[in-house]
This record gives sequence, C-alpha cells and structure tokens, in this order.
Amino acid sequence: MADIGTNPLEQSVQFLKGVGPARAELLAKLDIRTVGDLLFHFPRSYDDLTDVRPMDKIEAGALQTVQGEVVEIDGKELPDGRRITSVVISDPQGKCVAGIWFNSLLVVGKVRYGQQVAFSGKPKWYRDHWQMNHPRFQVLDDDEAKLEVVPVYPLTEGLRPEHLRASIRAALTKAADAVSENLPAPVRIKREYPAVSQALWHVHFPETVPQGLQGRRRFIYDEFLVLQVALAVRRRSVRDLQQAPRLVTTPAIDAHIRKLYPFRLTADQDRAVASIVKDLASDRPMQRLLQADVGAGKTAVAVYALLVAVANKHQAILMAPTEVLAQQHWQTLEQYLANSRVRRALLTGSLAPKERERTLNEIKAGEIDLVVGTQALIQDGVEFANLGLVVIDEQHKFGVTQRARVKKLGVDPHYLVMTATPIPRTIALSVFGDLDTSTIKQLPPGRQRVLTRWHDESQRERIYQRFREEMKKGRQGYIVCPLVDESETLDLTAATELYEILRAGTFKDFRVGLLHGRLSDDQKQQVMNDFRARNLDLLITTVVIEVGVDVPNATLMIIEHADRFGLSQLHQLRGRVTRGAVAGECYLFAGLTTEEARLRLRAICRTSDGFALAEEDARLRGLGEFFGTRQHGLGDLRFGDLLQDFELLDMARSDAIELVAADASLRQPEHAALRQAVLARYGHTLDLAAIG
Repeated sequence: MADIGTNPLEQSVQFLKGVGPARAELLAKLDIRTVGDLLFHFPRSYDDLTDVRPMDKIEAGALQTVQGEVVEIDGKELPDGRRITSVVISDPQGKCVAGIWFNSLLVVGKVRYGQQVAFSGKPKWYRDHWQMNHPRFQVLDDDEAKLEVVPVYPLTEGLRPEHLRASIRAALTKAADAVSENLPAPVRIKREYPAVSQALWHVHFPETVPQGLQGRRRFIYDEFLVLQVALAVRRRSVRDLQQAPRLVTTPAIDAHIRKLYPFRLTADQDRAVASIVKDLASDRPMQRLLQADVGAGKTAVAVYALLVAVANKHQAILMAPTEVLAQQHWQTLEQYLANSRVRRALLTGSLAPKERERTLNEIKAGEIDLVVGTQALIQDGVEFANLGLVVIDEQHKFGVTQRARVKKLGVDPHYLVMTATPIPRTIALSVFGDLDTSTIKQLPPGRQRVLTRWHDESQRERIYQRFREEMKKGRQGYIVCPLVDESETLDLTAATELYEILRAGTFKDFRVGLLHGRLSDDQKQQVMNDFRARNLDLLITTVVIEVGVDVPNATLMIIEHADRFGLSQLHQLRGRVTRGAVAGECYLFAGLTTEEARLRLRAICRTSDGFALAEEDARLRGLGEFFGTRQHGLGDLRFGDLLQDFELLDMARSDAIELVAADASLRQPEHAALRQAVLARYGHTLDLAAIG
C-alpha cells in the first residue's frame, strides 16, 4: 500500500520512482527512510570531470579528464586468473592514454574504434605511457553528451552511485519545492544564497564544483543562523524580560575589597573587574563568561564580584562542579576574608544532616551573605532571602542547557560563569554565544613557566631521581594516572597499582598519598588537607586534581600515558605546578603513539599559551571531542563544522543579532519559518519562552 502522507518530505523513499523495497532497505542502512532524508543526504566531495587537460599537460595523481579517439581495444586473461581490459585513446598529436579495467565488464561492448571518448581519473606514468586505472569514461559522439561534475556520496554495499543519483533526482523532482525556506529574503539576498529548492539542485547536480560548494554553504549557514538566532533570542529575553538588583560599586566599596588582596590585580584582571562592575550596576541580569588561562587569577576576579553583591546587602553564591573544587574555593575565600565580617557558609553533600538544616535555615533567613558549594546549591530545599549574584565555576562542565534550566531563585540574579579551560572562539560563539566574554591571559608577576618534557620509559629512573632530590629539599609532587584501578582491557598504569609499587619501592623513604574519584568526599578532603599541610610529599592521583587544586609548594609532576589526554587537559594538569614562585617541572611519559598524539605532546612541550593550545586541541580532536557540544544542549550539527566553517558561524552570529534586534520575538511574517525552525530545534533546550 502506498504511503499517502500529505507532506512529500515525510513519505517513504520506497514509493519514489525507481526505488522500491529492495533499494529502500539499502538506503535505510544510511539512515535514509524518507524523501526528506534523501534530499539531505549530501555528497562528501565532488569529482570534477569538466577539468579537461591536454595530454601533454597531464598531472600525475590528480583527478582530471582527457579526451581522445579510441585507437586500441584489448582484453586478456592474466596468469592469476584476473581479466584485464585496456582501451587506448589518442589526441591529434599522437599522444596516448590507456584506460585499464580489472575484472570489469563496464566497457566491454560499449566502445569501438574511432569513437571520441573521455577518461576521468588519476593518471600515473607506466613504462612509456600514461595510464588510468578504472577511470570513469564517457562516449562523446552524441552531440548532447557533456562532461559533468559528479558528487561523491557516502554509500553502502550493494548501492551503486548511479542508482543513488537517480533516486535523488526523483526526490528533488517530487519534493524540493516542499522544503521550508528558513532564510528571510533580505538575508538570503545579502549573502547571495540561492532559494532552498534551487540550492538542493545545486548541491546534488551542480554545473561546476563552486556551484555545488556554494549550495552546501547555504545549508551550513542556515543551520548556524538557527543556532545563533536561538542564542540571540535567549540573550535578549534575559536582558528585556528579567530584572536583577542593581549592585553598585562605589569608590569606598572598591577600596575596601582591594585591601583584602595580598597582591595587586593585573591589568587583565582590572579590565575584567571593570566589565563586571558595569554589568552589576544594571537592572538587567549580567550574563558574562570569564575565561582565563591556567594560573591567571580568575578566582580573584570572582571574589571581587561576590563581595560587591554582599556590600549591596545581597546574597551571593559560588558554585563548583565537584566537592574538591568547592573546598578549594572555600579555603581561598577564608584566606581573603580572614578579618572580614562577611557571613559565609560551605554547603556540600558531606555536611551532617543537622548542620545542613541549620545552614539552610540561615540562608533562607538572610543570615548568610556568601555561600560556597556544588550544584546542590540550586536544588529543591535551598531558598535565599535576597540572592543577587550566582558565580558558576568550570562552566564547560555543564553548559548552555543547564544554564537555561537554573531555577529562578527569587529576583533574577546576575550570573558570572567562568572557566580555566581556554575556549576556542568557535565554541565561544556557539556553546557560550548568549554570554558576554571577559578574558584573562596575563599571569601574575613572578609566576614561573613550567618546564615540560616528553620522555619514554628509558628516562623513568632519572626522573624519579630528580623527584627524590627535590622532595628532600622540601618540595612536593604529583604523579597523574589515567585510571583508578588496573584494567583487563587497557594496558595502562593505574593509580592504586602505582601507589602500592612506589610507596614500597622507589619512594619508600617519603610520605606517599593516593587520591582518586572513588574515595568518599571526606576521604578526598583529608588527603588534600594532608598534602596542603605538607604531611605528604608525593600524591599519586587521577585527573580529580585537574582544576582548582592550589598547592604552591607542589612543583613536580609526572603524567603517565600522556598520549591518552587532550591538550587542554594536559595544560590544566600542568597548571597544578604553576602555583608558586618556583618554576614547576612536568614530565610526560608516553611510548609509541599515534601521529595525532605526537602532535599534541610536541605542542604541550613547545608552548604554555593555553589559548593557542585550545585552538590546536580543537583542530586535532574536533570540537565535539573538545567539549562535547551534545552535553551542552546543542546536539549534533547536520551540515556545519564549527571549526572548519568558522567564517560562516561568525557571519550567522552577526546576522542573527541584527535580526533579533529588529524583531525580538520573530513575529514578523517574513520571520515565521525561521521562528518555527528555531523553536523546533532549540525551543526546549534553551527555554525560549520569549518566542514560544
């Protein structure tokens, strides 16, 4: 029974002309089930058969086309049983190219002497002539015959390219005009993109390669515009529909806060503070991302913002993704506020029930000014009397969807979200596209660069000796392992295993501790307290110390199986030994690795610029690996690549801001299709009530 759905895009491909049940099964292996799926099964590249070269201008190894008269046809059987077919064509100057086919009946009976034929392939010089193996060929005797640009599609076994192209042509004829035009006409004209139905024809049946690529760019831009409009709407709705308390910084407040620091803020920190102060003084909620290189002092800037809120008689919270990091922030604040009257509390999962209940009551009654904790701070049961500011640390751990779902805690508070993982600009414009950004690159005076070296096993004893020498002088160190326990499937050193070996052997004369994520929060905190108090010389650990751990006396680090880590993670780990005035030392152990891993290890040894490393990491691993855009509510992009197509992303952002400035809720008739696309794609994940 035929599929009689009214929308041709939703109809099964089985009922397209020339498809049928058998080919529909093959298409299903490519996740192509509807006519719409088939229309948007885009080629991965194009073979340009229109690139015709004279035979005396042939270039070895490059795809090109040659034309000539058939002067020789030969077929024979090789000793190994294979059959070889050879067709030689010649130009008027007598130069020749041979087309060779193995075990193929493709040309048998289709060519004859004297015909004009075109070969398209990658030639190589063989003995005394040019030869193409399995070239595409086309007989040119027909007056209407012309050379084509041929799309190269992802295929599956049993599905021939010419059959797929025929199916796509049938789908275009039937349904191209049913595809929604998301781009408003002024935008499409401004960017010189064809209409959506025409663009689909250009993608699948281009007359030139640039035409096919421009058609594809139109759909990449379309996808990016939907994303950027969603972010712009969210940004605008926060500013226009929500009201935050004005938190004003007077000269007296500024002077009082700065007295608490045992150092002067750097120029970068001062610039970040100035932006935050301006935002907080507005009655629109601050939505600012504070990103900093490792050790550049983002926490000091965050403390300034928290204290501005408190000085304005409002409560403030500092939220961290882990209890270890929350404890670290608490200790930092305790140092700054040792002689302060700021009423503060630490709210974590390890609090005893009675103590937790007392703390929650004090927060609700407004008897606590400043609270440090984990994401439990915004869960049910936590009520604030007068919340003015929320600071979220290590923002990349939860991203745009979670920000959209943060519960409203009374009046809409100001938000400062921060990360010590430098963010490639591509991610800043997507995952964090609804935020203003402040960047701190400048390190505090006296902060030393870490010596970073990559070694194989032959250097291990020498590095261990270096650790012993430095620990005898009172220094401390870390050894970081990728696993907690030994694995049956992965040949990697585990923290627990290495701990037992080293404390009984190489470092038996030193105090060795073990830290990993499977310890209870109390156990983790005890280990870190012992390490900070210098009751431990060496800490065998996992990446639980990646962010937030600040022990200035720890200047030594070994990272086991360093090839298993991304560049940004290596940079974060290395940052644990940049905390004091003594230069840190970081030794990377990795054996034979992939070329990509070698490039990462060379890069981390070559530079200490976290922003340069973040860009390189994204280039090497891809942005999905870098942060995992799916966890941030952005899902998978169908056409675009945030890294390769950055120019289009930037263009779409600019146009989206302009669109939303002119029509904040996308209610104008010419924006109806775009509005529908934005809601369908991001309405739920980004909480787009402004246009819902």
